[in-house]
Amino acid sequence: MHEIITLQLGQQANYLATHFWNTQEFYFTYSADTSSPINHDILWRPGLAADGTTETFMPRTVIYDLKGGFGSLHAINPLYEAPNPENLPPQPLWSAGGAPTVHAAPPIAPSAYTQSLDAGRAPPRLTPEGVRYWSDFSRVYYHPRSVVQLHEYELGSTLAPFERFAAGEELFAELDREHDVLDRDLRLFAEEADQMQGIQMVTGTDDAWGGFAGRYLERVRDEFGKKEVWVWGVESEGGKMGREKRLLRLANKARNLVEAYKQASIVIPLAAPRTLPGTVSLDHTSPWHASALLASAMESITLPSRLKDRANRDTLSGMADTLNAMGKQTIAGLQMSFTSPSSSPSENHDPHQRKNNKLTEDELTEGVTLDIKFTPTDQLDPSRRNGFHSIKTPKVFSQLVALRGYPASEDVDGVTEMEMEQEAHDFRRRRRNPSEPITRSYTSDLRFPLLDSFPQIFRQESGSPLTETMDITTSLSTDSSISDRLKLLRTTVSRSIGLEDRETIGNDLAEMADEYHEGWSSGSDSGDDD
Repeated sequence: MHEIITLQLGQQANYLATHFWNTQEFYFTYSADTSSPINHDILWRPGLAADGTTETFMPRTVIYDLKGGFGSLHAINPLYEAPNPENLPPQPLWSAGGAPTVHAAPPIAPSAYTQSLDAGRAPPRLTPEGVRYWSDFSRVYYHPRSVVQLHEYELGSTLAPFERFAAGEELFAELDREHDVLDRDLRLFAEEADQMQGIQMVTGTDDAWGGFAGRYLERVRDEFGKKEVWVWGVESEGGKMGREKRLLRLANKARNLVEAYKQASIVIPLAAPRTLPGTVSLDHTSPWHASALLASAMESITLPSRLKDRANRDTLSGMADTLNAMGKQTIAGLQMSFTSPSSSPSENHDPHQRKNNKLTEDELTEGVTLDIKFTPTDQLDPSRRNGFHSIKTPKVFSQLVALRGYPASEDVDGVTEMEMEQEAHDFRRRRRNPSEPITRSYTSDLRFPLLDSFPQIFRQESGSPLTETMDITTSLSTDSSISDRLKLLRTTVSRSIGLEDRETIGNDLAEMADEYHEGWSSGSDSGDDD
């Protein structure tokens, strides 16, 4: 069934993944007359509830967070609670000659949104102030084995903050020595998969979760050497912070990027951009807002991996092969544009609103450019728009383009499904000359749903919020600008890394940057050696 297992590491990752799972849950259909365009078996697993008869269907995911990070979410949800008809309190395992004393922290109260869902009522509209934890807007039940709380650190602690790369590495090493993390947490989901195609990891990168993810990736690659591993690296918004702390975050990210580059099939660094179109109203101080913007793009670009439509579906391996055509270009950048579903392609001047969803010759030659870019700044001064200034347009090496919600192509009458599949396969590699980017495009009429758990951050041209669905174009690409960004990151963080690691990290970043030189060619050894 080509299953995909998801790993979620940390608060930022769990905010994004909660939006992702809420959207997947929406795609389910419960009528015999309707069929979902999504193959749910790829991301969801069947099972039985505690009574042994009730069938369940829950995400194939493992969720890691610190003590206090889960909010009101419990590992044992109502589907897995063992019946206790007499409502008896738990009994001690031994008799100590007296009544036991229980010391427990006061439980975190569920949000009004969660309480309304549990009671079967229409939930109230969420606000940034009302979302304290990612579980406050979750619409999904998780398997008890999916919830892994790390008690060694506490969320928001000022005494022992979980913010240094080395702290994450040490925590993973300690847990792995005690439990064998993969055997305890991941193997259950891997062994029950019929034909697992890969793993997608969503992780924080600029705090200690970057170190935890680096060691986790190393173990995953040792255990599943031939499987695809995609890493979505999420930067925290951070807000106001001193120069020293910002430099620490950049150093953490540099270390994480080096480790992910060595182990992952594809690495996508993500950050909510500070400069946005007027049709996006984003509260950057709210992780609920920022993660919603990221999730809409992430969910859309990976949609082909879950589609039933044979002409437009793909695997993580197939998508990675297109992106990493040169063999060492595993870092990719994500972009997105969106429009209201009421917009008419003939009346809208947006070049990405196509009647037949065909890429133009210019886009085939130069690469797709969209309105919202999720590329992190990689700099100390957050007020600057970019971490580098380039006069030339970056050279695009390869790109995946996913169009959703747009009208289907009108020129497929009489074409068999097999011919459509072959055309899609050929189109991925068809170029007029070697200097053009390798391109693969996917089309689906499935619009992106704007759920009641999703903030109203997207606007129509009139200024009114989009509240039901929207059309999205997303692009995932490798281009020459990645070389400039890696060089900038190396220059910025080199003085903040200890002497024992400075040369190694610096050389690794330089070698990574060399793979994205604009003049690089697989048929020539010449190029820029700086």
